[in-house]
Amino acid sequence: METKINKNGQAEKKESAPVGVVVSVNLSQKKGVRKEPRNEAYLREDYGLEGDAHAGPGLRQVSLLALESIEKMKRMGVKVAPGDFAENITTRHLDLPSLPIGTILEVGEGVILEVTQIGKTCHSGCAIFQQVGHCVMPREGIFVRVVRGGKIKAGDRINVRFRE
Repeated sequence: METKINKNGQAEKKESAPVGVVVSVNLSQKKGVRKEPRNEAYLREDYGLEGDAHAGPGLRQVSLLALESIEKMKRMGVKVAPGDFAENITTRHLDLPSLPIGTILEVGEGVILEVTQIGKTCHSGCAIFQQVGHCVMPREGIFVRVVRGGKIKAGDRINVRFRE
């Protein structure tokens, strides 16, 4: 909780916006394969991650999945790591599927992303689903569009701004 002073000069308690962190930035030059973690990458406005096969205009420019979701699959006995679900950005400390469409994510030094979709239909060839009969990306992954581009890297802070 944070305390703010309203326009009448009275103190109000308001729930703080969540803060997360970028764990990994992941790219692949082909679709249908796991993405490889990189030290940093460049997000291009209204396009996505430069050099990634899934980048392009539209509402699903960049995908995110929480490390907590990956760890859930590890507890099921699956050997997985960031990028294995083909997510572009692996995060920590954010409940991604609970973020409403339109939520703004401020990443690092000025990158702005807007949540456009929660979850997705898992394609039939998903190796993880075939291995264990379950995959977290369709329910717990999210997609964003790049409102303002820039460089991102592991360790960058993610500030969440809900639309009012």
